[in-house]
Amino acid sequence: MSRENGAERPYDIVLFGATGFVGELTAEYLAAHAPADCRWAVAGRSREKLERLRERLAAVHPGCAALPLIQADANDPGTLRELAESTHVVATTVGPYIWYGEALVAACAEAGTDYADLTGEPEFTDLMYVRHDARARETGARIVHACGFDSIPHDLGVYFTVQQLPRNVPLRVDGFVRSNAAFSGGTFASALTAMSRGRQMLRAAHDRRLHEPRLVGRRAGAPLGGPRFSRETGAWALPLPTLDPRIVARSAAALARYGPDFRYRHYAAVKRLPMALGGVAALGAGYALAQLPAARQWLMNRYEPGDGPSPERRAQSWFTVRFVGEGGGRRVFTEVAGGDPGYDETAKMLAESALCLAFDALPKTSGQVTTAVAMGDALLERLRAAGITFRVADSR
Repeated sequence: MSRENGAERPYDIVLFGATGFVGELTAEYLAAHAPADCRWAVAGRSREKLERLRERLAAVHPGCAALPLIQADANDPGTLRELAESTHVVATTVGPYIWYGEALVAACAEAGTDYADLTGEPEFTDLMYVRHDARARETGARIVHACGFDSIPHDLGVYFTVQQLPRNVPLRVDGFVRSNAAFSGGTFASALTAMSRGRQMLRAAHDRRLHEPRLVGRRAGAPLGGPRFSRETGAWALPLPTLDPRIVARSAAALARYGPDFRYRHYAAVKRLPMALGGVAALGAGYALAQLPAARQWLMNRYEPGDGPSPERRAQSWFTVRFVGEGGGRRVFTEVAGGDPGYDETAKMLAESALCLAFDALPKTSGQVTTAVAMGDALLERLRAAGITFRVADSR
């Protein structure tokens, strides 16, 4: 039911959660960069907030004065069903997704509507696979999670790195993330929620393994590496147990180009040992406090959802992900880099993912798929054109 072969619908893209912090940045990006023939709309719970957003957009882009507004509530499946049936692609910023995301995934899977979100929550992606992948395959819907800093730079960065290495040989790739960015209330709430749901996350991962077909004749994995000093980057490498390596492993399992035996390890790169030790201690303290409901709520109240870093702070933010890939006697260094990762670049990534799903000629896929599997080269080239760097730094 995609745009190229499905029934005609009023919209190409609907942005749900458009009045939130990242949602508004994504709306601004679409207003500036969507092609003239793109029929898009913004959606959210409050009509008043949507109208104010439209006014702000129209002040800069007069064509947005007639931008369609759709009232929909994450807790009202009926409104989400109508939203999904009205468009070819839904892009959503409404999280934490474990609380507010499933009804929209279900509606898109049922309607054959492509779906893109910003989740970094492993439990959510595993539950959505178990509950809605089969129906999405039947209707042709592409359910693409993690279309922001979680996990596009890492998923497409490894995809790009693999293309620089020989075919049909075992491949090893390590990724090293650096950034100076701040975070928003919504991101903080999502992280604390994930930390507090360790048992549920393990159970969801187990259920997914029971439903997922086993890889035959090939291996693809993302084991958690140990802390070490990385000579390749000149930094301390701390393993990151995030969604990103899981996404990479799923791309590797789906794409034969990753070779017969693929391994990925994911790290934070920290220049100074005291900072590395402090980061580990802070993460451990945050995890411990997240297990206590009162402490978790107190922490969440420190950052209100909808708040985020100022434009000035975001303008000073950056990220780099350095990859070291090896296989078949060849070694390659690649890099993905950009500006503020959590907000400006994430809004860009989500918007370009939605535009890619709506307009580009893509592989025939359906069900829950990764950005590399669903969009691959098309999205990589879109992001390059939008100012995100994908480059080979060195090879030998």
